[in-house]
Amino acid sequence: MRLTDQQVNEFQQHGYLAGIPIADEFEAHRNREEFNKIEQREGREKCQKGLYDPHLTEQVVWNLATDARILDCIESALGPNLLLMATHFFCKYGPTEAFVAWHQDLTYWGLEPLEAVSAWYAVDDSDRENGCMQVIGGTHRAGIRQHATAAAAGNLLSINQEVPLEEGELERVVDIELKAGQISLHHGLLIHGSQPNRSQRRRCGLAMVYIPTHLRQTVDSSLGEKWNAILVRGENREANFPPTSVPFPLG
Repeated sequence: MRLTDQQVNEFQQHGYLAGIPIADEFEAHRNREEFNKIEQREGREKCQKGLYDPHLTEQVVWNLATDARILDCIESALGPNLLLMATHFFCKYGPTEAFVAWHQDLTYWGLEPLEAVSAWYAVDDSDRENGCMQVIGGTHRAGIRQHATAAAAGNLLSINQEVPLEEGELERVVDIELKAGQISLHHGLLIHGSQPNRSQRRRCGLAMVYIPTHLRQTVDSSLGEKWNAILVRGENREANFPPTSVPFPLG
């Protein structure tokens, strides 16, 4: 399910796409049930922001991250040779005042050049009421912006980072509302965040980060880690990352 030329152009111009259907109603329900089992086993606190790289241990996450329908979209944006760099299971439970401050993903990942695309899979319906992702289109084209420490309490980002917005940018904010089973795509330099979930519903999503094989990690991530990148499509002639075993068979 490759992106159309129009979608590719929109992604290049705005830095995001939303509402891309991946799973049908049956698949979306099945995936949610599998995530519910993970949540029950791992606990809410860890699922809120601490469950990193579940594709290495959870078959359902690996299956999603290597789903041809998702990889087709990523290939349209990044080219044919793709590494899965990371996954992150992210639940926002309501009602809460916790939020995700405005930020750019690539700021603290230590990658060169600055190319990455995240696919955000909606396990639950994600809307304005339960704190869906918000983006500011076009901000990926200006490179990395200076980040500071968030002033407000409740920021769910790992090191409490925040990028100050420039004049007029708040007026350009777009809500990325998704139905369960849909994905959004966003460039690693796009400024994005999310407001608190003030509903009684969970907002659960799985972020999957992809990079082209020619990228290198030049410094450790903000958490002092090196990435375990796995080839999921094409060829890895550059071999810029240490070999990582495939956790489950590729479909």
